[in-house]
Amino acid sequence: MVWVAVGPASEVPPGRMKGYDVEGWHLILVNLDGEFHALSGICTHAYSELDKGFFAGEYVTCALHLSQFEVRTGEPISPPATEPLPKYPVKVEGETVYVDLPEAGREPLK
Repeated sequence: MVWVAVGPASEVPPGRMKGYDVEGWHLILVNLDGEFHALSGICTHAYSELDKGFFAGEYVTCALHLSQFEVRTGEPISPPATEPLPKYPVKVEGETVYVDLPEAGREPLK
């Protein structure tokens, strides 16, 4: 795994999410009550970018077929998705949010 700078923490205030393309990976960064979570930004049911969907409470909802995922775990909580979203470790240093991504050579989740 490799720590990669995603962006400033101020870009994702509490209660919001934002999509990022980082080194070939499409991610969503979610700020749940001041705690950052990084997940794959692609729905596990059908190709759809999750940042085009909705974030409310503790759940991200895919705009394509309305699958919902729990932010803390990536687990699907409503169909049609049945597979969890990959989740990545996050750290904040200063004003920068970093995500620990799989090493180069592994297929990105585009």
